[in-house]
Amino acid sequence: MNAPGHGQAPLQRLRLPWLDAAGVEATVLRLDLIHPLVSGNKLFKLLPWLTQARATGAPGLISLGGPWSNHLHALAALGAHEGLATVGLLRGEARDTATVADLRAMGMQLHWLGYGGYRARHDPAFWKPWHERYPGYLGLPEGGACQRGVQGCSALLELVQSQLGAIGWEDFDAWWLAAGTGTTAAGLARAEDGRRPVHAALAVRPGQGAERNVIALLGAEPVIWHDASRGGFGKVDAELITFLTTTEAQGGFALEPLYTAKALFALRTSVSAGLFPKGSRLVFVHTGGLQGRRGFPALL
Repeated sequence: MNAPGHGQAPLQRLRLPWLDAAGVEATVLRLDLIHPLVSGNKLFKLLPWLTQARATGAPGLISLGGPWSNHLHALAALGAHEGLATVGLLRGEARDTATVADLRAMGMQLHWLGYGGYRARHDPAFWKPWHERYPGYLGLPEGGACQRGVQGCSALLELVQSQLGAIGWEDFDAWWLAAGTGTTAAGLARAEDGRRPVHAALAVRPGQGAERNVIALLGAEPVIWHDASRGGFGKVDAELITFLTTTEAQGGFALEPLYTAKALFALRTSVSAGLFPKGSRLVFVHTGGLQGRRGFPALL
């Protein structure tokens, strides 16, 4: 699988009433359209690891996530496509979800760590037994939060710039996207190097790691953070679901409730509060992850 061309991730004008009311223009970078399984920003985080695996002859890749993990889902799909073995280290006790079923079907070897075992993932000795069990495999941090992930996500700037003319824009003023580990925001901030602000809407509560990750990855914190968590990761309420379904009908594209809907809801709040002057032009990054909708029966 090669890096996607911009035809697979179009930049589309975002037409929503609350943007019109504020006099703010926005586009959406449709990373959800890149690939049906290796979706969204996940592909950009993983491609440098694929390059490394090919260069070193690594037999497989190991990473971590929860039972609905978009990251593991994309990793398993990429491994199956490329003929690389994959191993998933999962949070909690064994359970069946649609995502877990997909991981098995795509050939990923699964290990359930419990909650205590998963919390130990930041310990210096965490990876030692897994590298002994799977010699030669590359170990990817949770969510791809590492320098390779930042490197891959930096390419999003060029992807947007190559399409501005097609939508009649010469330039834009700011980025807005959902953040879990903060890796994609860090990649954009590195690529921008201070030219445009990067606004990251936190899907997790503030202070739970994304901000520290960005500082560790970049040596600074050039990201503007917004709390979009609505009480914590995985917290979904009726107001958010109503916003999601209304926005899908108005905008003509699908969202999921844990990242993209929360980020767009937070953007509406900020736009309505006057954060961006009239005439501002924003790029909203659709980070994919639509497979996670299956965890919410109300959206099926």
